[in-house]
Amino acid sequence: MFQPEVESMVRAELDSLQLERLNALLERAYANVPTYREKFDSAGTRPHVDDLAGLAGLPFTVKDDLRAAYPYGMFAVPLHDIVRVHSSSGTTGQITVVGYTEGDISRWADMMARTIACAGGTADDVVQIAYGYGLFTGGLGVHYGAERLGATAIPISGGNTKRQVQVMKDFGTTILACTPSYAVLIGETAMEMGIDPHDLPLRAGVFGAEPWSDNMRTQIEEMLGITAIDIYGLSEVLGPGVASECLEKHGLHVNEDHFIIEIVDPETLLPVPDGEQGEVVFTTLTKEGIPVIRYRTRDISRIIPGECQCGRTFRRMERVTGRTDDMLIIRGVNVFPSQIEQVLAGIPGVAPHYQVVLSKRGSMDHVEVHVEVGPEVAFDEIKTLERLRNRVASEIASTLAVSLDVKLVEPKSIQRSEGKAKRVVDLRNEGSE
Repeated sequence: MFQPEVESMVRAELDSLQLERLNALLERAYANVPTYREKFDSAGTRPHVDDLAGLAGLPFTVKDDLRAAYPYGMFAVPLHDIVRVHSSSGTTGQITVVGYTEGDISRWADMMARTIACAGGTADDVVQIAYGYGLFTGGLGVHYGAERLGATAIPISGGNTKRQVQVMKDFGTTILACTPSYAVLIGETAMEMGIDPHDLPLRAGVFGAEPWSDNMRTQIEEMLGITAIDIYGLSEVLGPGVASECLEKHGLHVNEDHFIIEIVDPETLLPVPDGEQGEVVFTTLTKEGIPVIRYRTRDISRIIPGECQCGRTFRRMERVTGRTDDMLIIRGVNVFPSQIEQVLAGIPGVAPHYQVVLSKRGSMDHVEVHVEVGPEVAFDEIKTLERLRNRVASEIASTLAVSLDVKLVEPKSIQRSEGKAKRVVDLRNEGSE
């Protein structure tokens, strides 16, 4: 542990700390952020709770609140106290802007140092940071955490995958930080270059920014010869460092001295019991620049009951299985792209690269899953391909309880991404087939 005195704090002390910090947050947000003052006044609630259960009675924050306040309307401190700004990608609309004070940056570095330590990282490690740098929070977040831990940081950013492999080999990288889909691409590229990833000094990876399955974890670990852990964060709450798996790989420890996690039913918005799946909601406790209260992340997860064998006492959330806004409803069945990935990763002969293509056939929506075959499969052997396609379609139908059309495509034909993989392609507004 990077900060064992905090990460193994007894529950009663942690609850007391959270309540104290929560009330300080509520008072600060009400006094300094017009959006929160209006929310609380409209709801007839005061910026104070008597216990942690009282949080459930407070208003939610949603991404549209941050969009409406663009760029600086949600900041709780004067701009001269903000030392850095980051933003979301804006791929689904107006970007959201987040600001950090000097104290926020320092706390963020601590949380990312904890995250790297969760993967077994120490000051002796060399961390290759292949997340993007810039307004995206990933690169600089991991960078500051690696330096806070005392490790050597390689700020290579994303892209130029052959160079990534060469740097990994020449610089003695021991920990890789990137999206899981990019880790797969790095492994494939290494083998194309005639470099066996198992011969590299790489021993661990901290992967996040997109949902991924346990089967994909197994593929990455076998391909690269490493231990792969899942990390979680989002720019509106902090960036990477909100939660992280440890070496037990059974849920992500939420940094509860800085955040309160809730799981709510996405329909009723009421809290659900521990162990039940729902939408993740976060409240920041220590952020000065842009505190958020009950932020609806749209991510789907659950709280894992019980204590972890690693000794950390922070509660654990299950790795994110999808997002409420990514969910597809196919003939009345709720389907998340990550469920399709889970199926594909268990079938020999297909690669962990796929896309769900939505189109129109007349007036009806049509769904087709494009799946790359592995390099070991001869793409010109029709009978072999047909058997493989039938198996993929059968296992998807068995697991998801809905039949989908499957199209096998040639290796490398699905576009690779250096950032978040694009799993759903919507062609429904491009005319009928």
